[in-house]
Amino acid sequence: MKLDRFLRIAIAVLILLVFIIAIGAILFLTEAALNVWDRLVEGPKVLLYGYVSVMVALVVAAVWLIWRLVVRRKIPEVRKAATRKLSQSDIEERLRDAEASGVDVSEAQAELRDLAIRQETGAIHLCFFGEISTGKSSLIKALVPAAEVSVDVLGGSTMGIQHYRWRNESGNEILLTDVPGTGGLDESLGVQATEEAQRSHVVLFICDGDLTRSESLAIERLLTLGKPLVLVMNKSDRFDVEEQAALMQRLLEHLEKTGGAVARDRVVAVSAGGEVDVIERAADGSESPARRLRPADIGVLVVAINRVLENTTEIDLQRDRAVFRLAAGKLADAEARYRAQRSEQIVRNSTRKAVVGALAAVSPGTDVLIQGYIGTAMTQELCKLYGAAPRDLDIEEFLNLSQSRLGRALPLSLAVAGNGLKAFPGLGTVAGGLVHAVAYGLIFDALGRSLILTLSRHGELVPEVAAKEFEDGISEHIEAGVRRVAQMALDEKQG
Repeated sequence: MKLDRFLRIAIAVLILLVFIIAIGAILFLTEAALNVWDRLVEGPKVLLYGYVSVMVALVVAAVWLIWRLVVRRKIPEVRKAATRKLSQSDIEERLRDAEASGVDVSEAQAELRDLAIRQETGAIHLCFFGEISTGKSSLIKALVPAAEVSVDVLGGSTMGIQHYRWRNESGNEILLTDVPGTGGLDESLGVQATEEAQRSHVVLFICDGDLTRSESLAIERLLTLGKPLVLVMNKSDRFDVEEQAALMQRLLEHLEKTGGAVARDRVVAVSAGGEVDVIERAADGSESPARRLRPADIGVLVVAINRVLENTTEIDLQRDRAVFRLAAGKLADAEARYRAQRSEQIVRNSTRKAVVGALAAVSPGTDVLIQGYIGTAMTQELCKLYGAAPRDLDIEEFLNLSQSRLGRALPLSLAVAGNGLKAFPGLGTVAGGLVHAVAYGLIFDALGRSLILTLSRHGELVPEVAAKEFEDGISEHIEAGVRRVAQMALDEKQG
């Protein structure tokens, strides 16, 4: 009890002393400030204004430094472009920014130019989409008998994008777009078909029976485009009435599972007609093979198309948004390629600087991350490239955490460096300084590549996560980069 009372008295005395010291400091600073202010007021005005200007500048500089150190800065990114409604001004602004950064935006710009041409002509584009051998070309031939459409019984006859002109009863000029069938050996044709579906107003998905898993997935992707879709079951003449009804019900169930809101009148069963092999029997009883024309039955398809085209203004907007997303996707691919190329340059340059620094170092055992300015510059460049703006404290913490994890990696990098240099013919005995330079270069190379993976996955620099991923992947990065870094060190040594 006595001890507790003594501690409370001691704390009270300490608080009293702190209070007295604080009061004294405030009084002293106040008196000093008032004296300085009185002298400034009595003196020349130039001195007063100059003094105030310097003090304001110092305060602003202090606030800026604190903000830069402590506040996490964010560079605005356009994400989830596929789910939000992009406008033309949005995508054009992104294109300008990307082009100014050195990104090749030609593919994205080509999509916008093609859209402008389509808007000017005013034609409505219907895309016939589906797997090979479902009869897309045959349906177009049935709609436009005069069109020179290539139809092959083996399937897969459409190897490029073809447009055929057609006018419906309302007088709308319609371009029927025949695209390569999906599911073939050439995957690039499937990409062509999907991109053309994005450029079109309406997608007609053609199947010839119950949907396969790949067809269900394709419909699910097409529905995300946010444009009208008509599901067309071709070759319906192969089934009787009851079988057709059961198939149509299963198609509607498939659509419900995908979550797509497709009206029942946009699921139709048709027959493209064409030629059929038959056996003709003559009057004398003899039989011979022959080919007969099978009439097309596409009336319900024409009705479904006309209903979809009742509101052309809305489908124009839906088509435009889909093209903007297509352009945004191509821009994102171009940005990814640019980041990959530029990040490779940044890591190589930083690794080369680390190698040069190690070759020039008096003490070859010095840790590579002591060359802090190289590590900091590389981290800042990579973060900027990937749209992250960490605090300076985050960068320092990341480098410190990475350095603390190098205990096991340094012996490994020295061993790998020695073996890697021995692989170069005519080198002879490998000098210790060169081995250390390659080892430091390997660590720097691994640091940069692990940071690239972290930024591409997370989009920001979280020191603990980035350092852990560096630790987990350092062995793999060191093994992969040994020949490249060894050649770099040899070039520098010889130079």
